[in-house]
Amino acid sequence: MTSCITYNMDRLFEAVAARGHVCVGMDTSTEYIPPVELKRASSPAAAVLAYNRAIIDATADIAACYKVQIAYYEELGLAGLETYAKTLAYIRERGALVIADIKRGDIADTASRYAKAHFDGDFEADFVTLSPYMGMDSIEPWLSWADTKGKGAFVLMRTSNKGMRDFEYQELKTGGRLYDTVGDRLSELAAAHLGKHGYGVFGAVVGADPKSGAEREEAKAIREKRSNLFFLIPGYGAQGGGADDAALLLREGNGGVVNASRSILKAWSSNPEAAAANADNTIAAGAARKAAMAMRDAIWAALGSGK
Repeated sequence: MTSCITYNMDRLFEAVAARGHVCVGMDTSTEYIPPVELKRASSPAAAVLAYNRAIIDATADIAACYKVQIAYYEELGLAGLETYAKTLAYIRERGALVIADIKRGDIADTASRYAKAHFDGDFEADFVTLSPYMGMDSIEPWLSWADTKGKGAFVLMRTSNKGMRDFEYQELKTGGRLYDTVGDRLSELAAAHLGKHGYGVFGAVVGADPKSGAEREEAKAIREKRSNLFFLIPGYGAQGGGADDAALLLREGNGGVVNASRSILKAWSSNPEAAAANADNTIAAGAARKAAMAMRDAIWAALGSGK
């Protein structure tokens, strides 16, 4: 390991300690933007960029990081990808950390080229999301960027979507579920590439869907067993997960960021004043800030934090 490198996972740990666990998901659809702003903008992609900047400005001091889902930008074509690149750059210019939600999972030279594309150049991010189901050789080509530029990744382990049980929960002949095996390999990887706060430079995606009984115990077991993995926790808000669900997957007040997208991006539309015909990006950004603060405070409360 190169000791002079500051790993992004360490920076993320410190951001959580300073600002809380909220990861703002910039999964920005034009449907989420006030109609006034859509009419004002020169193009849908321009409207998305202006909206993103307003949301980022309003939340930069209370968010641990941002997650930008590339699909929402790809659907807008070349102009959308330009907005994607400018959104990543704007987040990093503000001194915040950004996760590129790209879910890549290819191998060998292809993986190396994906890594260069998303850890350098126009699409540079601090973290990416990866799919492990072609094997560890789909993960390893990304690792060199950790020890040269401090980059990190979150690997799909146990997600929050309904279809997670189709494959992730399959029982293996050797015992345990498929997601357990993914976790084992990621824990081994983390042990060989630890940051200063005790977490691997690559972490795992572990969903915070609503839980009761045995499912809550399962979440607790995952957190206890994967003590060296930092978690990216989706499923909060619009997907049904709450602060108590997310708290089960945190460790000693840290160890994960909790992503919310629609519940923050569309917060303005549930406010009678904001939902008026004259709602604009300023009103939307104010509503997003309130939603992010409420989420942050709810997670702190679930953890019993005095903050």
